Amino acid sequence: MTWLTWRQYRVQAAVAALVLAVFATVLLVTGFQLAAQWHAVLAACTASGTCGNLHQGAVSLGSALGWDFVVLSLLAPALFGVLVGAPLVAHEFEARTCDFAWAQSITRTRWLAVKVGWLLLAAAVWGGAIAALVTWWSGPRNAAFGDAFQSNYFDQQGLVPVAYAVFATALGIAAGAVLRRTLPAIAIVIGGFIGMRLWISQDLRMHFMAPVTAFYGVAANLNTPAGSINVGGGLLNKAGQVVTGPLGNVMIDGVPSTSLPAACRQLIPASASGPAGPSNATLNAVYGCLQKAGYRQFISYQPISRYWAFQGIETGIYLAVAAALIAITFYAVRRRDA
Repeated sequence: MTWLTWRQYRVQAAVAALVLAVFATVLLVTGFQLAAQWHAVLAACTASGTCGNLHQGAVSLGSALGWDFVVLSLLAPALFGVLVGAPLVAHEFEARTCDFAWAQSITRTRWLAVKVGWLLLAAAVWGGAIAALVTWWSGPRNAAFGDAFQSNYFDQQGLVPVAYAVFATALGIAAGAVLRRTLPAIAIVIGGFIGMRLWISQDLRMHFMAPVTAFYGVAANLNTPAGSINVGGGLLNKAGQVVTGPLGNVMIDGVPSTSLPAACRQLIPASASGPAGPSNATLNAVYGCLQKAGYRQFISYQPISRYWAFQGIETGIYLAVAAALIAITFYAVRRRDA
């Protein structure tokens, strides 16, 4: 079965190897150029004593061609699911080759286990190779800007691309086994992959762990650790409740003046509702009033130190879903008549 699987997928393997070779060539060439830029920037900022400003975007790093390929890497897992996963079982039904394959001494379970096992392994290798290249290429940018935790950057590096590739392949295999048609299975892979990625990255990821919350004075400024993700913040009253309310004519740091204590509202002149907004003197007076009233600010964030924990959690989610999809595949193939 292993030899047969290789013969059936040798063309796809050759195409995947060629694509990976081109991808690796572009990222290696542009990656060494990027590393040279980074070392030059470090030498210059060390001499001038301005290295602390690098994460604030005070330097330009990158290669347009290399960056284009890095962005395209986001599609690589879905590509494997479309070209390899979706046709695995669906094509057998469409071509009726399953009538012969499953009529031999090899059982459906063994046939499926060998093919699914090898294809999922290939998907993991495919995703891992691309992730390793992108992670290495992004090293100087991560060091300069501290943005590896940001959406899209997080999705391109580390462990998660491996899980994405396994999930997309499992989704294609399961869709093909249930629908028995390749084209509908491909549509399921594309829609399901995009939907799952958006749902987790936009709605779930920042809730994998309870965020760190810091409190500080009304008139103070607090900078979260470089590379962290801010997930919320605002103004708290003396009772610890978030101050909210309908938008008013005058906003004090994003809070409508109508939601402030009466004593503090009286410090805001009518002219503050004009285009220029409240003056610095007015703001300082309001800040002092709020401070005396027991108000304070807060900010919630996910620190960059949780990067690998989040990578592990998200990888586990995708692999668990992939395992469930493979279980559905086995059920569909074993229980439904060919």
